Order: sequence, then C-alpha cells, then structure tokens
Amino acid sequence: MTKNITLSADEGLIRRARARAAREKRSLNSAFREWLAGYSAQDNTDQEYDALMKRLSHIRLHGPYTREQMNERR
Repeated sequence: MTKNITLSADEGLIRRARARAAREKRSLNSAFREWLAGYSAQDNTDQEYDALMKRLSHIRLHGPYTREQMNERR
C-alpha cells in the first residue's frame, strides 16, 4: 500500500532536484522513493557489518607487513 507524505524544502533545492530528475527521465517522486529505500536500509547495513565483524573477530593480523610481503603470491 502506498502512502502519501508531505515534505517541505527550500524552493531552489526543489527546482534543482526536479531538473535533475527530468534529465534522468524520471519523476522526483521516484527518485525520492529510491533514496528513502536506501536510507531506511542503511540501518540494516550497519547491523550486517557489525555481525560480520563479530563473526571474523577470531582472525588476528600480525603486521606491519613489508611491500614484498603484501604482494607475495601464495
């Protein structure tokens, strides 16, 4: 179900955003929906990163490495 929301912004900002959306051959509404989806998913991304770091916490790095060591092929 789609819901409408009302936002307010500087007139110049809205004009520039509409112009960019027009150049991209899309509506400002679709651009905002895409931004909103990314913005709301950002929390998940942070949580996923934290979970990954926790899963990899057993890995210990011993450094600093020389250039030769870092480029060594195994």
